[in-house]
Parts: sequence; structure tokens; C-alpha cells
Amino acid sequence: MNEMQFLTWVRGPGLDIAVSIFLLGVIWRLLEIYSLGRKKDLAAPRQAAGASGFHTVFRRSMPPAGMGMVKKSPVSYIGGYIFHIGLFFVVFLFAPHIKLINSLIGVSWPGLPSQFIDLMAVVTMAAMVVVLADRINRPVKRYLSNFEDYFTWGVTFLPVLTGWMAVQHLLLPYTTMLALHILSVEILLVVLPFTKLFHAFTLWGSRWYNGQVNGHKGVAV
Repeated sequence: MNEMQFLTWVRGPGLDIAVSIFLLGVIWRLLEIYSLGRKKDLAAPRQAAGASGFHTVFRRSMPPAGMGMVKKSPVSYIGGYIFHIGLFFVVFLFAPHIKLINSLIGVSWPGLPSQFIDLMAVVTMAAMVVVLADRINRPVKRYLSNFEDYFTWGVTFLPVLTGWMAVQHLLLPYTTMLALHILSVEILLVVLPFTKLFHAFTLWGSRWYNGQVNGHKGVAV
């Protein structure tokens, strides 16, 4: 298979397979989660100011106040915010990505200049490397980490790296690097529903639910 055939395959059948597995996996995991059911809370509500699902979503998205956690672990908070925000810009505000999304679901929006996206890609990769180094160098984080943590880091990092290299025409011919970029995205789509990366779909819902449950008890979390 030459490079053009490889590119044609990943842009055609490969993408169809990856998207199908991704959608089926997401639907299955969501059904699995929401079909668990919860016992009705018969206790009398004890609502308190700031105790609700909405407040919890907002509060848990910010560093804990008054605990000095940003000072104690700046890489976890600052690096984590930077690379998540950077990923959002790169994935959803890069014109070619918007065109791809439009071709799949018929929705489009304005993109940002490619120079800005290039910068965000570099910043995102740098933040991810720093976060990884911090995980490896801190004994407690290293002890708590397992193969899945490093694997999900890798499948998230590779699409950003290969995409940036394709745009910059680095290392390999553009056609080959573009095909590798698309393949890395497809691998990410396939593994996302079945790994910790699925928090992209459960993060806000789980925070809201915990806030609602604890808010019913008058506990702000």
C-alpha cells in the first residue's frame, strides 16, 4: 500500500470504522451508567446556600479556595488547564477540523487563524509533556499511575503532534504525515469510550449529580 492508498483508506473506511466504534461505545457506556438507577432519597431536604448541582459544577472546575493547592501542585492545576483549553482550540477551532465536522454532522462555525492554532498546538504539547514529567518525577503520582494513564496520555498527545508536524511539513512527506495524523485520531476515537478518556462525557454530569445529592443534604461540595 503506497502513501496515497494509505491516506485514502484512513480518510474513508478507516474513519467510518473508528467513528462507528466511537459512537456505539459512547452510547453503550452512557446507557450502562444511566441504567444503574439510584434509590430515592427519602430524607427531608436540607438546602443550604451554595449547595446544588450547578454550584458544584462551577466550584469543582476551580482550584480549591483557601487550601493552597495551586501552590502545592501548580503543574497539576495550571498545566492541566492549559492543555485542556489548548486541546479545545486545536480540535474545534482549526478550520480543517471544522470542515470535517461539518461533513460528518452538517454543523459549522468560524475558525481561528492557522498561526494561532499552531501556537496553541505547541503550547498544548509543552503542557502535556510537563504534566507527564511531573507525574513521573513525583513518587506519589508515579505510584498511583498505571499503564492506562500513560497509554491515554500517548493516544491524546499523538494526534496533536502528528497534526502539527503535518502542517509544518516535518520529518515525513505531507501525505504520509497527514495519514498518520488521521490514523492517530481514529485510534483515539476507538479507545476513548473504553478508557479514562470517557470523562470527557461524564465529567459535568457526575459533578452535577454529586452536587444535587449533597445539596439535598445541605452539604456544599
